[in-house]
Amino acid sequence: MKEMFGAFAKKLFGVGYERLKKTVLIFLMVYWGLHIAGIRVGISPFILYLMVSTFSAGVMWQALSSDDNRENMENLFMLPFERKKLIFSYVSALGSYTFFTKTAGLMAVALGISSFSGWEIAGGIFCAASAILMAACVYVGKRHLFADLLWAAAYFAMIFLLGNSPVLLPLLCGNILLAGLVLAGTDAYLFYAPARYGRRKIFHGGGQVARIPSARYFLTWRYLFRYLIVHKNYLANTVVLWGAAFWLPVLLGEFGDWSVMPVGFAVLSFNTPICILLSADPDLERAVRFLPGQNKAFCVPYCLFIFLFHMTAEVIFLCGWEIRIGLPKTGGAGIMVVLLAVFFALVSAAGSVLLEWFCPVRGWKIESDLWHHPRKYVVPAAMLLSAGAVSLFF
Repeated sequence: MKEMFGAFAKKLFGVGYERLKKTVLIFLMVYWGLHIAGIRVGISPFILYLMVSTFSAGVMWQALSSDDNRENMENLFMLPFERKKLIFSYVSALGSYTFFTKTAGLMAVALGISSFSGWEIAGGIFCAASAILMAACVYVGKRHLFADLLWAAAYFAMIFLLGNSPVLLPLLCGNILLAGLVLAGTDAYLFYAPARYGRRKIFHGGGQVARIPSARYFLTWRYLFRYLIVHKNYLANTVVLWGAAFWLPVLLGEFGDWSVMPVGFAVLSFNTPICILLSADPDLERAVRFLPGQNKAFCVPYCLFIFLFHMTAEVIFLCGWEIRIGLPKTGGAGIMVVLLAVFFALVSAAGSVLLEWFCPVRGWKIESDLWHHPRKYVVPAAMLLSAGAVSLFF
């Protein structure tokens, strides 16, 4: 089991675990910097447990769903293996990756700005372990949706009701044991996700490569929409953002002035998953850069594709603002607001495409690294700064 775990871990952390050492050192520096800065925010223990649990489960799910892991599993299944050893080695490696490279950063920030006892810190660690194992169980038990939802509801109810009680820790240990028993009886092949249909059909096979340099931009749109259909987590993120766009006027409306609307337009440019589609598919990037004239044939429709999603969010935001507060009716203020929505949607889309073309994210191990890469937030941060500058003129 040790050798099998090492094979997975070295893929995630590097041959000499150099990535793990560097990440842990960075998180320690973040914690110490926040601690000595004197910034203090009161965080209830059950809030810490909720944050750690949801974040760890989400990252673990992304790691399990990674196409790169699918290819590794495909190679491994060609060799003889012992079922339980493979399952626990694989889950332990991905769980260690989730905790030490992602969850540990969240806990470093929380511990740096708030004070927790040793039992509460232990509770956070056990919550992370419990959420990681539950995510693995749910991933292989997708056919038992009702049981999975009931288990998750019971887990979060336990945190809500007993989040500040010392009884929570033994219950978390019991939940970890239960998850371990579920995994022990699981078929290892359930962790192997078959290749997603349609991911590379546009640029590979069927003589279609020769047609890409043409002016038929709909081929790029077709590829991008098919990519989103098979990667439903990208669509889920978009739907959640659109839902937030409708309720965002409630928050911004408290300022009592429509001049804060540019801030809302900037916030809605945070739909980062659709802005990293070139980095997420190295095969697509190689194909696009290999063929002549692709800087226009691919980038223009990709920019319009992102603009469409951003503009949809902006329209939902404007409709929500009109329903709850009312858009400005005097002079050309109403037209100015619409033009600002188009401006922020178009500029953020163009900036995202330019970053993808000139500074794609490379060297990531699994897709979870890509989802949490700091480069994704360059354009949204620039949009927020621009929104602040624009709001000063109203």
